[in-house]
Amino acid sequence: MKTIDLEAMSTDELVQRFAEIGVAQDHALLGGRLREFNRLFDKMAEVSQELKRREGDQRRALLALFSYPNMQVRLKAAIHALAVAPVEARRQIEEIAASQWYPQAGDAGMSLVNLDNGIFKPT
Repeated sequence: MKTIDLEAMSTDELVQRFAEIGVAQDHALLGGRLREFNRLFDKMAEVSQELKRREGDQRRALLALFSYPNMQVRLKAAIHALAVAPVEARRQIEEIAASQWYPQAGDAGMSLVNLDNGIFKPT
């Protein structure tokens, strides 16, 4: 598999890559391919870390994905943006939880519980 140089990518390209990974995660999740989902989870974390590493913490660029047509992309964008845009990201997670669009609604609901109980602390 071809290695992608995240450092060489623009912020917009990283956001696009994040969305592509999210769509692939959704397909893997719905297909029961957990090994593939876990691999994609790691790739998404790498993209998020690259955005965080950039001057000013560019994870705020993920807010552009809050209107993305894929629910997995929207959920993961919100979770990864919590540290830089807590109000907007939480609102997005609450909307997904209320949507009853499973499995993402369940993941969103658990994320809210973990946030409220201090188990998950965005950094």
